[in-house]
Amino acid sequence: MRRRRQRTGRIAAGLRRREFPGGKEFFVKRHEYHDSVLLGETVEALRPAEGGRIVDGTLGGGGHSEALLERGARVIGVDQDAEAIEYARERLAGWGDRFLAVRSNFAEVVPVLMGMGICAVDGVLLDLGVSSRQLDAAGRGFSFRQEGPLDMRMDARGSVTAADLVNEWGASELERIFREYGEEPHARRIAGAVVRARERGVLRTTLELAAVVEGVVPRTGRIHPATRVFQALRMAVNREMEVLENGLVNLMGLLKPGGRMAVITFHSLEDRMVKRYFSRITAETVDRPEWPEARRNPDWAAVRVTRKAVVAGVAETANNPRARSAKLRVVEKRREES
Repeated sequence: MRRRRQRTGRIAAGLRRREFPGGKEFFVKRHEYHDSVLLGETVEALRPAEGGRIVDGTLGGGGHSEALLERGARVIGVDQDAEAIEYARERLAGWGDRFLAVRSNFAEVVPVLMGMGICAVDGVLLDLGVSSRQLDAAGRGFSFRQEGPLDMRMDARGSVTAADLVNEWGASELERIFREYGEEPHARRIAGAVVRARERGVLRTTLELAAVVEGVVPRTGRIHPATRVFQALRMAVNREMEVLENGLVNLMGLLKPGGRMAVITFHSLEDRMVKRYFSRITAETVDRPEWPEARRNPDWAAVRVTRKAVVAGVAETANNPRARSAKLRVVEKRREES
């Protein structure tokens, strides 16, 4: 404890203070890869214990993993992005065998871990969405703000890119994903414009696609007209909703009784899925109009830790505008009744 107090007793150059719930302070190095959101709240919710094992299912730049390691946990960092794995391994090399990096999609990692003899863990963290590093890397094709190929794959081993969808899918399919994944009100107009544009030539770059969108949905405020379209394409390329749905179930199965799952979302689709899943597994009973009385819920597996979503405070959103849309929800796996 004394070593930790000494480390947090001052603000050194390059460190930024964050407040934990309950007034505790935490200090985070600024790293070029990604600025982890709701860091203090997430670490406190997961209650990392000395020697406890936690799966960080969305490793990214390793910010959350580093904070958990500093609290004594052993961390398995999972990411499908080879660049993220390489970066985090280098950043966290000093923690030795307490940190293990695994390149995998978090929905598919459970069999991989079991093959390594890891059959149960004390905590699971999912920080969904795209990292700042991925957005800033023009060659990854996630951003409409700079020229790059229409790629958008989180895992470079994937066979489908955004260019494939934009140039090969029909107008109705494009409209569906723009509306469903992007919640884009102009989905039909944009899909039609994309089909007409590719008749003149293959759409290959991010700026070409952004220009097509801006041609039918002019900019009216701070948000670029292509924002929702790029989100929808990224989610379709990476099957993000399918991965999230399967990942929640699979990783909950990996948790020990008393272990906690923390999920950070950044848009309403993800948050609704997490909220519905958590509601389903935390309801002790279920009821239907045709039943004479409520029945025990066969899916009851957890209890709520957060009654409603935790959001970033004023100080964090001022330092990191991306945190404005972040929502943290946490559940604890139910201990079996004796």
